[in-house]
Amino acid sequence: MKESVAFIGLGKMGKPMALNLLRAGFSLTVHNRSRPAMDELASAGAALASSAAEAASRASCVITMLPDTPDVRQVVLGPGGVIEGAARGTIVADMSTILPAACQEMAEALAAKGVAFLDAPVSGGVQGAESASLSIMVGGPEEAFNRFLPLFQAMGKKIVHMGPSASGAMAKLCNQVVCVLNLLAAAEGILLGAKAGLDLEKLLDAVGAGSGASWMWANQGLRMTARDFSPGFTIRLQQKDLRLVLDTADRIGLPLPGTALVNQLFRVVEARGAAEKGTQALIQALEAMAGFEVRGGERG
Repeated sequence: MKESVAFIGLGKMGKPMALNLLRAGFSLTVHNRSRPAMDELASAGAALASSAAEAASRASCVITMLPDTPDVRQVVLGPGGVIEGAARGTIVADMSTILPAACQEMAEALAAKGVAFLDAPVSGGVQGAESASLSIMVGGPEEAFNRFLPLFQAMGKKIVHMGPSASGAMAKLCNQVVCVLNLLAAAEGILLGAKAGLDLEKLLDAVGAGSGASWMWANQGLRMTARDFSPGFTIRLQQKDLRLVLDTADRIGLPLPGTALVNQLFRVVEARGAAEKGTQALIQALEAMAGFEVRGGERG
């Protein structure tokens, strides 16, 4: 028998994820701060709840997908939150990107009520959410993970149980480090090629077939050369993730010089009023320092 599900947080990622659960045949109750997304889910067959507690009271499995650590903590542990409505035996999975320390805190608070907690952040962006092809990194009790697995499989293609509580959240921070450093590498390679007068279409093709290939090179590199800075994932949200990375690194006494550098370069772009642009706009910080703007294969 399929689990009954509550989904809280219907933003750019949460809404398509919730729709995929409906398509997979799960009974779904949703709650969101703004009404339009709830109405859209209701038209697709979801029930509506007026609070996180009410949503949790109707479900055996609860998913939260929210912008930042304080939002998740408030929705899960605050007044009218999940902890007030969840019955013993319920499983709560937070699929946001938040501090690992907060995941541990929520896991302990919920465990005291007989409720299991999984930290299950995702990678793949809006496109992955819409196509149910997300990578999902999960921390928490193995028994809870196994029970929740059919839900994860309705939203993603690669699901990995990383280990105990906070392991999933920590894996997501590692993912973000790798992403931004690959993004910086792509931006520097394109800037060098453009300044040297190379044909950037040929450069993308040549490097993409060799050891320099990466998702960032193939996708964000193409957008950089086309001057397409529309957001798949905004600089503002990436900076939030990098603050989580650097805060966690500080807590455990770990230097991350490359990540800190990208964080500062993004600040340059933010200062130029581009916080809502896609992360590929990182190249604009390098262009500002170089006094050169990438325009196809033309020399500046």
